[in-house]
This record gives sequence, C-alpha cells and structure tokens, in this order.
Amino acid sequence: MNDLLAVLESVESLTRLQSEADERSVEAALHCTHPDLRELAILLSPAAGQHLEKMAQRAQALTQKHFGRTISLYVPLYLSNYCSGGCSYCGFASDREVPRSRLERPEMIEEMQALKAQGFEDVLLLTGECCPEADFEYLLDATALAAEHFHNVSVEAFAMTQREYGRLGDAGCTGITLYQETYDTRLYEKLHRWGEKKDFRYRLEAPTRALEAGLRWAGIGALLGLSNPVSDLIALFAHAQYLMKRFWRSGVLISFPRICEQRGDYIPEFAVDEQLLAQAIFAFRICLPDVPLVLSTREGQRFRDGIAGVGISRMSIASRTTVGGYAHSAADPKDGQFLITDTRDVETFCAALQAKRLEPVFKNWDRVFQNL
Repeated sequence: MNDLLAVLESVESLTRLQSEADERSVEAALHCTHPDLRELAILLSPAAGQHLEKMAQRAQALTQKHFGRTISLYVPLYLSNYCSGGCSYCGFASDREVPRSRLERPEMIEEMQALKAQGFEDVLLLTGECCPEADFEYLLDATALAAEHFHNVSVEAFAMTQREYGRLGDAGCTGITLYQETYDTRLYEKLHRWGEKKDFRYRLEAPTRALEAGLRWAGIGALLGLSNPVSDLIALFAHAQYLMKRFWRSGVLISFPRICEQRGDYIPEFAVDEQLLAQAIFAFRICLPDVPLVLSTREGQRFRDGIAGVGISRMSIASRTTVGGYAHSAADPKDGQFLITDTRDVETFCAALQAKRLEPVFKNWDRVFQNL
C-alpha cells in the first residue's frame, strides 16, 4: 500500500502537466502504444478537449475491439437506508430527515423475483455505512439469498476486513464497488464528518483487501465534483493501475459518477459538465483499453445513449435508489440516495441500445466458473 500512497502523492505534478499540454503532446498521447499516467493527464487537458471527436473515435474502436458491440447490464438493489455515516454530500447521511427502512427476508425475495421477471441476472446490493440495523451479518444473509436468484451478485456498502470480504465471497458475492469519493485527503477529512468512513486509508485499502480475499473483481471510482475532477481522475487511474498490477488475475472496474441532486442540498464546489465527463471516459478507455468502464442512471438519457459503446461497456438500467422499489414502487424518489436522471424501463432502454446496433447483455458468465 505504500507504493499506492507514493503514486497518489505524485498526482499534483501530473495535474500541472495536463495544464501545460499542447497540440503536439495530445497527438502523441492519442497514438501512444502503451499509454500511462502521463498520457492520461495529457488526454484530460484543455488542449485535448479540442480533439474530442478524435478521442471518441479512438475510444469507440478500442471498446469494440475488447468488448464487441455489447453493453453489460446490471441493476442496483437498495437493501437499507440506515446509515451511521456523516457524508456531507449523501442523502442517506445519519442526520438527514429521511424515512428509514430496510428489507426483511420476505421483502428481499419479492424484490429479487421482480428483478428476475425483468430479465436481470446481475444485481448490485447496496446499504449505507455499517450500523446495527444493517450490519455485516445482515448484508451477508442478503448476499446468500441473492446468490440463489442471480448469477452475478456484487455489493456496494461499507469498507470491510479481509475476513469479511472472504465470507461474502463464500456466500456468493463475486465483487465489490467502493468509491473513494475523493482522493484529496484534506477535503476528504472535511466532507466525512463522522463515522468509520472518515478513515481515508482504511477505505482506500478496502479494494485491496477484497481482492486479497479472493473476490473476482473490485469496482472503484471518484464522485466527480467533490474536488478538482482532473486530480481525482488521475489519482483514480493510479489506483486502478496499482490494483491491476498487484492482482493481475482479478478484474478492476471503473465508474464515473457525478454528484447530483440529493437530500441535504450539498452544492458541489467543482463543476463537471458533460463534455469533461465524456473526455474523461474517452481518456480512460484509450489508456485502459480492456478495463470495463461503468456509467449509472445518474446521467441523463441523451448522454447515456451517446456514450454507450464509445468507452462505456457496462451500465445500470431501470434503477431505484429507494429501499426496494421494484416490487412496490410507492416510495418517493426524493427519499432515495440521489435522484435518478435516466428513468427509462428495461424495454425502452434496450431498444435504444439496439437502435445503435449494440447488444444488451444480462448475463455474460455462469457462477459454475467462479472457482475455476
């Protein structure tokens, strides 16, 4: 982990490099055979922003080469919105006045059956930070239950010990998603007002512990808008590289969530518009051609339709960020962790993909291969 911390400390110099990039350096980065952190920084530069079409063409060609014309689909299932954390930017923070609930086992089964009826085979289970109402044992039981219904079960929850990740794997979990939120340590301290998540290093090391425990993959990301987005993106790339080199038999996924409207009305300090988001996705695809890049329903219909297959290879659809919401949709969307922007149902979204000659994939592996 010391190697990773050393790399993250070099982010500042790379951020300066991107601000000095020019036409010649952008062209060199676009055609580099083995692009690295330096090339990524250049491709995130204002100079590269003038070449988005070239970047998009290269990103699309690499996406099709490594993933074909397919988009892997998953769906999030919120098990609980109880939370012990004090994240300033989150609608589930423990000081928010939001109705709290959790799914009990019969309700979980109803939700899972509703998702199965829509064709889903890849489900992401979510909770808030660990608390008595939704602790590790609760999540472990939910994971085992989900593994009886779906071929691919992953978890997005609190940071855990290596032993706990191992137990999740034994219960049928294939991978985790855990955003560092921001790699700016000083801002991280300010944004996370209380709770276990306040420990920057413990959270940073969680994907390492998960892969050491034998999970197949770890998904990472930064919540764009919390801090300088270019610095966070460079640090995110460095984090991904570290995991890929250390756990070359495992998989790494990268997500690009932008902070959006939520209960608590946190106002982002940094603007991340769609152009910068697209540029970031193209840059990551050019520099990491075979890594799955993920985009959620935080983003709107027009952007998601345009970016599918042009860098992005994995997407969530028909999402709810309230507890449950699939078998019974009475919950107010404003009570979710954040507001969904792309609200299309499965059939409508898949039709949009097919109109672009992209194939929606609900299942691309079988659990029988998990231990091979």
